[in-house]
Amino acid sequence: MSINITMPALSPTMEEGNLAKWLVKEGDTVSAGDVVAEIETDKATMEVEAVDEGIVAKILVAEGTEGVKVNAVIAVLAEDGEDAGSVEAAPNLVEAPVVTQADEGPTPPAAVETPPVSKPAPKDTEGSRVFATPLARRIAEQGGLDITSVSGSGPHGRIIKADVEAALAGGAQPAPSPTATVAPTSTQPVSGMADEAILALYDEALIEKRPHDGMRKIIAERLTQSAQTIPSYFITMECELDVLLALRAQLNAAAPKGDDDKPIYKISVNDFIVKAMALALQAVPTANVSWTSTDRLYHTHSDVGVAVAVKDGLFTPIVRKAETKTLSTISAEVKDMAGRARQKKLKPEEYQGGCTAVSNLGMFSVKEFTSIINPPHASIVSIGAGEKQAVVKNDALAIATIMAATFAFDHRAIDGALGAELAAAFKGYIENPMGMLV
Repeated sequence: MSINITMPALSPTMEEGNLAKWLVKEGDTVSAGDVVAEIETDKATMEVEAVDEGIVAKILVAEGTEGVKVNAVIAVLAEDGEDAGSVEAAPNLVEAPVVTQADEGPTPPAAVETPPVSKPAPKDTEGSRVFATPLARRIAEQGGLDITSVSGSGPHGRIIKADVEAALAGGAQPAPSPTATVAPTSTQPVSGMADEAILALYDEALIEKRPHDGMRKIIAERLTQSAQTIPSYFITMECELDVLLALRAQLNAAAPKGDDDKPIYKISVNDFIVKAMALALQAVPTANVSWTSTDRLYHTHSDVGVAVAVKDGLFTPIVRKAETKTLSTISAEVKDMAGRARQKKLKPEEYQGGCTAVSNLGMFSVKEFTSIINPPHASIVSIGAGEKQAVVKNDALAIATIMAATFAFDHRAIDGALGAELAAAFKGYIENPMGMLV
């Protein structure tokens, strides 16, 4: 029986992607785990792996096709002994445009249609989708096996044919009988002006319309969700930077040099800020949390996101376990991930999750600003420029370099006094930076 290769959901926010490149051709033999295509998502270019073995019978979506919906069939595999020429896509799955080619060259691919799916993908008891190959699903259904009880051994934990056969041989639990469910009542999100009303305000000859790309759509959706659902409050803490700047100069001057006679690292003020936020969360662990509808999730480590501006968008790659890393390691990681973010080469696990984030606009001479919390984070700190200011020290006027750090907190998870405690801990590390070196 034929096996469909479908457009995978490579991130929780992905609804469609662009099929950038095929790495196999019709007639090729593939095994589970082989890379068969490259997909451009809203955030990155990712590789697609085959989840079963077989022969590539038909490629249904051409290279360069944009807007291919998640779960659309993009190719079909023939099983061993099956006539590849007579293979058709399996039923009950989203169909995709067929590759056509005229004498003059490839024709533009047809738009991907998404007819109603007769059988939704199984979900576990928590409501999460269970990832399994079409063949594994059919074998489980025929054997009366509850596929949610099977552990997957395929790529990324996907359930494959061998897993189902092993479960059937071992006597796994049968599939439960369907029960009626009541759809929850949802609240319609608040909408802004209609597109027609906005366009009517302007002379169309004097504007240029550029359709939103995938990244812009996701940024808009997530930040709108954050603004509408997270009750945020803000705390600004002014920090003196002079001791930190002096220590940074000493560390950079002492950096060992590589074969090109250049220092192997150059620590930035932002690297100190990432480390200070990580250590502050360890000092105030009750603020190192994420919010769900039923629980607060207390994190063991400080996984700190760093906002990186890219062309017409934003990434937040995450420094994992930042409290355990040296400043030079943090510096190298941020430089590497920022460079790959600008090329859209980050893996989803490098920018998803985390517990807090740092957004720094100091290089643009911004004095102070606030940021929108990026769920599932419960906090974010916005960093302004360090400026020399007159201050009072020991009842006398003096000059100090002052930086404004404005924290946004999710009030559901972090109350005001707790937020102030975290901000004070951050300020303590910034103003006494030697504590970040031990």
